[in-house]
Amino acid sequence: MKTHDLIGIGFGPSNVALAIALEEQSQRNQPIDAIFIEKQPKFAWHKDMLLENTDMQISFLKDLVSLRNPCSHYTFINYLHEKGRLQEFINLKTFFPSRLEFNDYLSWAAGHFTNQSTYGETVLEILPEKQGTEVNSLRVISKDSNGRIIERKGHNLVLGVGGSANIPDCFKILQNNPNIFHSSQYLRKIEELKDARRIAIIGAGQSAAEIFLDLHGRANAPQVDLIMRGRAMHPSDDSPSVNAIFDAEFTDYVYDRSPIERKQLLEEFHHTNYAAPDIDQIDQIFQILYNQKVSGQRRHKLLNRHAILRPIAIDNSITLELNNLDTQEFSSNNYDAVILATGYTRQDHKALLAPLAPYLQDFSVDRNYRLNSTENFKPSIFLQGACEDSHGLSDTLLSVMAVRSQEISTALSTPQIKEAQPTHNREQKKEIA
Repeated sequence: MKTHDLIGIGFGPSNVALAIALEEQSQRNQPIDAIFIEKQPKFAWHKDMLLENTDMQISFLKDLVSLRNPCSHYTFINYLHEKGRLQEFINLKTFFPSRLEFNDYLSWAAGHFTNQSTYGETVLEILPEKQGTEVNSLRVISKDSNGRIIERKGHNLVLGVGGSANIPDCFKILQNNPNIFHSSQYLRKIEELKDARRIAIIGAGQSAAEIFLDLHGRANAPQVDLIMRGRAMHPSDDSPSVNAIFDAEFTDYVYDRSPIERKQLLEEFHHTNYAAPDIDQIDQIFQILYNQKVSGQRRHKLLNRHAILRPIAIDNSITLELNNLDTQEFSSNNYDAVILATGYTRQDHKALLAPLAPYLQDFSVDRNYRLNSTENFKPSIFLQGACEDSHGLSDTLLSVMAVRSQEISTALSTPQIKEAQPTHNREQKKEIA
């Protein structure tokens, strides 16, 4: 069995950026034999949230490559040139392309790597390959869409598996109910429930706002309740001062802080990335709600400061038992569908790497996103998009993707040095103990 230099799990934007970085690095150095395994049948970036009239929240210059190599073939500008739309895009006078167009750009870039990527495969297990007491390579076992089991060996591994739907505890018992679904399934599921007349959206972030506006504009005119615990929808802060936290250089600043300081930074800037819709979307929502008061037709409701006590499935409807946190009044509302715009968790890598856990200590990473490991574990395992606690809020976003891919590609050709734990981490553990 052939042993690859690198096996990538997932072929979303992060690993596409890495594939590009490896290709461009190979033009100067020894090529790295890499293959990427993707469970989707073809490339798609949040396919069920590609809504009409939704734009990117970051500049197109934070594409797959520009921040590390603006002369690359894979820039968004060159994509526009090859598609024959560069002049028309310039005439739009915007830094923020539609999400549909950016997805097309990402698909275009991924399409250059058909010989290094395989789709429709689900990774089942990652096992250590030992020689004596040392682990020198890894065995990756996957299953394709036909049920065929495929095994590959690799000297190194990179995981870019993205996030999985965050399901609030009270909904977990009903998460297989077809009338309750996460925002990541929105377009597909809403078509299956196109006759739904009353819909609840749980959440106060970008996805919740976009879905509310999409439902408002649908021809079947459903009634929508937007339910949140908070008092208000907080707009994302995209001022130049705050946006500096998403610069690649800020990653060093975060990584060099103590665990307590990192936690404080994440809390301070939480609303730059979480539960923070664009201000124009908040304006649109409140204009809709105001127009209802003018017309006297109350189609939608904003239920702020409401906690969900429990959902109850009755026939083809969902009853939500609610508690008004201001008045402590209880109410029950019936819905045909409930949409959970409740964000994502990023712990899937730990389940995939469970057979390797004895070698990976506490799943901590070094500055180059490489998991720290024991002396007898020789492969390097890199994480993309699962290092927010150590590298900052930008880790799950497109902002640092281009630079991060360069850091990982460079680290792949650099022998790993098993370093002692940083002093501030040791001191923190002593404080906790």
